Amino acid sequence: MTLFEHFRPEERPFIEKALDWLEGVNHRHEPRLTDFLDPRQQNVLKNLAARFPDLSLSPFGGYAQAERCRVFIHHDYWEPEQEDFALTPLRITSSAPSFSQLKHKDFLGSLTGVGLKRDKYGDILLHQNEVQIIVAKEIASYVLLNLNQVHRSSVHLESMRLEELIPSSEEWKELHLTVSSTRADVVAGDVFRLSRSKILPPIRAGHLKVNWMVVDSPSYPLREGDMVSLRGYGRFKVIKDEGVTRKGNTRLEIGLLIN
Repeated sequence: MTLFEHFRPEERPFIEKALDWLEGVNHRHEPRLTDFLDPRQQNVLKNLAARFPDLSLSPFGGYAQAERCRVFIHHDYWEPEQEDFALTPLRITSSAPSFSQLKHKDFLGSLTGVGLKRDKYGDILLHQNEVQIIVAKEIASYVLLNLNQVHRSSVHLESMRLEELIPSSEEWKELHLTVSSTRADVVAGDVFRLSRSKILPPIRAGHLKVNWMVVDSPSYPLREGDMVSLRGYGRFKVIKDEGVTRKGNTRLEIGLLIN
């Protein structure tokens, strides 16, 4: 069995890149800082790093509960400082009445619209009167110069200190569903109220993630504890499998992220 057989085929490019990072640090004894990695990528990197007993991984995304982190790869004798992670938090404000109605996806779309790849910025923290984003220090000035509108709202950006970051308080709506199958297309279609013809194209296009891993198979079985996201629609988690009904359907308790 080869190393790649432990992972999904679409993860191979990231695995090859991660192995290059680890081997480079191991041979040259020089630390390396990654771009922002999602939790799945962090877990893959952690599994690969187990092959290098002298190396350590230090993840940091700007605050203790950060989901997306830059990872400092180093030998055990290194002690990374906060500055080593090269993070710049930015505050986004606006006087537009519609600003408070903007969603996470609106900010994602605007950041992509100014030419940024997802691996150059971390968590997006939504609050009532402002939004905070953490970006790689090397592109902070570019974002400050070019991001002047989100959706239809003009915005103002300014740098801030990491100590000023406030984690978002996530709000989840509890749903109880009875589904014919725990297939990804069936459950996601029910949660987001999409017909089969509407749910299949985005899944096959790679827009669905389960536990931060791209899943392009509509028949992929969801399990208790899975975190699921569909680009442009939102995120939910399978809280509990409540068993099978007399008719053979499955009852699920779902948590739907509503902010």
